[in-house]
Amino acid sequence: MTKQFTPDNETHSHSKRKVKMANKYSQSGGGGGGGENEKANSISICGMQYAYPGQHPLFYEFNLNISPGSRCLLVGANGSGKTTLLKIMAGKHMVGGRDVVQVINGSAFHDTQLVCSGDLAYLGGSWSKTAGSAGEIPLQGDFSAEHMIFGVEGTDPSRREKLIELLDIDLKWRMHKVSDGQRRRVQICMGLLHPFKVLLLDEVTVDLDVVARMDLLEFFEEECDQRGATIVYATHIFDGLETWATHLAYIQDGELKRAEKLIEVHELKNSANLLSVVESWLRSETKKEKKPANTPAQNQKASPFGSSPFMSSRHMAYYR
Repeated sequence: MTKQFTPDNETHSHSKRKVKMANKYSQSGGGGGGGENEKANSISICGMQYAYPGQHPLFYEFNLNISPGSRCLLVGANGSGKTTLLKIMAGKHMVGGRDVVQVINGSAFHDTQLVCSGDLAYLGGSWSKTAGSAGEIPLQGDFSAEHMIFGVEGTDPSRREKLIELLDIDLKWRMHKVSDGQRRRVQICMGLLHPFKVLLLDEVTVDLDVVARMDLLEFFEEECDQRGATIVYATHIFDGLETWATHLAYIQDGELKRAEKLIEVHELKNSANLLSVVESWLRSETKKEKKPANTPAQNQKASPFGSSPFMSSRHMAYYR
């Protein structure tokens, strides 16, 4: 590994042992960082602006730096921009120039080698079944888990066996017959076969039982502590994360409200757990004025159903 990982002096407990904290994690100023400090970050976002077609900007002058070895929780209400931010960092959306979103000193969107090499990995809900879909449904064909997992080329056999055992995968599983949780295990296994440097997680543990989830979190912790990998994890399930995460980033309507080390979140000192802290943040949002509606009234299209008593369903129309 070319980049050396130097942990902070501060430590905190995890189960029976202490875990080392990651390097400096910071929120960039309005002018944007740069120089050697920027190159030291696994992820660097400077002055990012992004909007979906015909809508108001979701992100405007967004800045965020995440250092190697960090396990950063990405929290926020539904629709706050967490998934979009993860996809931007994963190179799935193009924003600005090559220097706006940097991952491992490369452009997240333009440098496709980041993903091809396995250095940048993204695990989200794209492989899960969508109700109402009529086309191809990934990972639900009549083939075995072994066919899927062993079909990933260029993997380390020992790492593959470790993940299969860790996730308790039966290689004889037929993918069209297993449960959502079992299918998710296969997806996670395939996504982790290559040793990543940056891993972006979007609610990947939602279908897992508590044992599989805790084992997976422990594996992620080892990857960060031993290899200096960086993980950004968006989730609404906070059980056990008080001692797992090193940092926290809180987003509200596309704006970064908090970006700090978890041990420096002062609300945690007077709260029972992380869940209650995040709950209080989200409840306070309802008391504040919201952003204007995403689509201006003059740009809204008339319903194709006219004056029909049956209101149009975006969900149904979207998948036709």
